[in-house]
Amino acid sequence: MGSHFSPGLQASPRHLVRKRRELPIRGEILVKVGDAVAATQVVGRAELEGELRIVRAAEQLGITPEELPGALRVSQGQRVSEGDLLAEARGLWGLFRAAVAAPIQGTVELISASTGHVGLRAPPRELELRAYISGTVVAIDEARAVTIEAPATFVQGIFGVGGERVGTLEALRIEASTQVEEGHIPVEARGKVLFGGHSPTAAALARAARAGAVGFVTGSVSGEVLREYLGYDIGIALTGDEQVPMTLIVTEGFGRMAMGDRALRTLRAVNGQGVSIHGATQVRAGALRPEVIAPPSAVIDVTPGAPRGLEVGAPVRIIRVPFFGAEGRVSALPARPQRLDTGAESRVVEVILESGEAITVARANVELLS
Repeated sequence: MGSHFSPGLQASPRHLVRKRRELPIRGEILVKVGDAVAATQVVGRAELEGELRIVRAAEQLGITPEELPGALRVSQGQRVSEGDLLAEARGLWGLFRAAVAAPIQGTVELISASTGHVGLRAPPRELELRAYISGTVVAIDEARAVTIEAPATFVQGIFGVGGERVGTLEALRIEASTQVEEGHIPVEARGKVLFGGHSPTAAALARAARAGAVGFVTGSVSGEVLREYLGYDIGIALTGDEQVPMTLIVTEGFGRMAMGDRALRTLRAVNGQGVSIHGATQVRAGALRPEVIAPPSAVIDVTPGAPRGLEVGAPVRIIRVPFFGAEGRVSALPARPQRLDTGAESRVVEVILESGEAITVARANVELLS
């Protein structure tokens, strides 16, 4: 059985980023190879077919389905506005009148004399695909996708919630070791991606969102504050689609951990620059990490040297519960697979955590730190 471990999170001032931007259905790509694009630029467009709304016209009029054609005031293919008359029927000697109005704007798509139904198709919904990062178009998948490449400052987090957003990076005026309180948040933060400190309080996150911030990057967050921010408990297997006003990214883990020096220095070097962020996290497969992407920095060079590899003494971070986010050093690398608490057999690594606790975890559950 091979040895498996995750590489450390990246924090690089000069990193080549490639992003494939894909429409959910076939549509129109609005750029060509070689074009320079801005992060907020629309690079593709598609139309999603509108909802088909069924109106039980005969039932509402109190007539049989076979009588519906004579009561109709619209024809198939006709466009109608909300409230337009679809059908009407008069009762005894014309004294009583029943009418059916269109519940939505749309097009009459079907009329059924067997069911007495009228089908209205809502207008199509236009989907816009934005570049997300500023860069150069390097590939096109006709009618479906565009690939954009850019040299960038690139910082990964260990966990995040919330989708893609674009804003301006702004450092909080606090030390990395400071817990973020409500008073640390600027009164006006519209369009900003705030960063710094650790373990923000629920009030601090709420104030940042009210101030208009689109993102918040910090060292850590408590489970209680995360639950209050989201309004519900969340699993950590896959995130990124949460309907939150501000994308939240943590670089170290859960609890009270200051932002790592590499990530903090890298972000400070591009403070005030436009950034693209995404909170998407896929922990189980280790395939997706939240990210901050900014223009490349020439101020510092924190690019790590050649990786040491997983060896005794190497610094590591645990990326699975119940030790998620905890850091320590490798104390031993047993050669033979061992049976875990889950019942599975796996190659393991023995780690002494910073707290002094000795644990044994699957090698797939750790990542190297530079």
